[in-house]
Amino acid sequence: MDPEFWNDQERAKKIMKLIKTNQKWVDDYHKVADAIGDVEVLQEFLKEGEGSEEDLEAGYQKAVKMIDDLEFRSTLNQPEDELSAILEINAGAGGTESNDWSEMLWRMYTMWADKSGFKWKGLNRVDGDVAGIKSVAIEITGDYAYGFLKGENGVHRLVRISPFNAQGKRQTSFASVFVHPMVDDTIEIEINPADIEWDTFRASGAGGQHVNKTESAVRVRHLPSGLVAECQEERSQHLNREKALTMLKSRLYEVELKKQHAERDKVEAGKTKIEWGAQIRSYVLDDRRVKDHRSNYQTSQTDAVLDGNIDEFLKAFLMIGKD
Repeated sequence: MDPEFWNDQERAKKIMKLIKTNQKWVDDYHKVADAIGDVEVLQEFLKEGEGSEEDLEAGYQKAVKMIDDLEFRSTLNQPEDELSAILEINAGAGGTESNDWSEMLWRMYTMWADKSGFKWKGLNRVDGDVAGIKSVAIEITGDYAYGFLKGENGVHRLVRISPFNAQGKRQTSFASVFVHPMVDDTIEIEINPADIEWDTFRASGAGGQHVNKTESAVRVRHLPSGLVAECQEERSQHLNREKALTMLKSRLYEVELKKQHAERDKVEAGKTKIEWGAQIRSYVLDDRRVKDHRSNYQTSQTDAVLDGNIDEFLKAFLMIGKD
């Protein structure tokens, strides 16, 4: 109600974001409280010979699920968890097979985003020589996108009968996934213009004649850290420069977060460790099994997982050490 509240736009945005976050928690609390109240009413009805055990059981299960979901959300308690995310996938050694696996992962994450109500868009994509993707970066926008996806950092291993092998041999492929919190205008990341170098080049892949005639794709390199970001999905060099700079700031922000979190306990340290060859999850298609090697959660519903139904894996990871 302060008439001078909006005079400082940056401060106002931060306060409005905080209010929105807190209001969501308050609303969720009241929804759970109402569900528990409904169960109590159904129980009283049953004692008086009204209602049914089926209605009571249904109400009870609904309340339990809401409490479980709220407990799950409570694990997303770091400031960066609320942010949108930049997700990158890089094919491992293995040529076409690994490139195809990278595209399968890209499809899995974009389908998960669609089903979860997040918006996504491509930032940079390098197609494989024969099929699939060598590398790809996507922006996933929405509240808590980074919090949900941060556990996907690491190496993902695929085992299947190869469709690219005439002998039908069993093939193992690897791809690495990196998830960064996407900085927004409430987070200040200062970059000295003297510390960065820009390159322009012609975009590859879909886009028609435009990509062949103009050098609209850009690459920015942060000299002190060696970090590099590329963007080629926008149609103008100006927009690509803006998005590449956002990607670079997001990576610098993540580096700083890792420094701040260096003293976390062993469980947390183990959860964020990324090493080639130390896969976090295996997708064994011919045995119909997907297993996360950190939480030990597994399922036989391989098709469902590859169609984006990965919430149980995300939840199992975030709940490690919470029991």
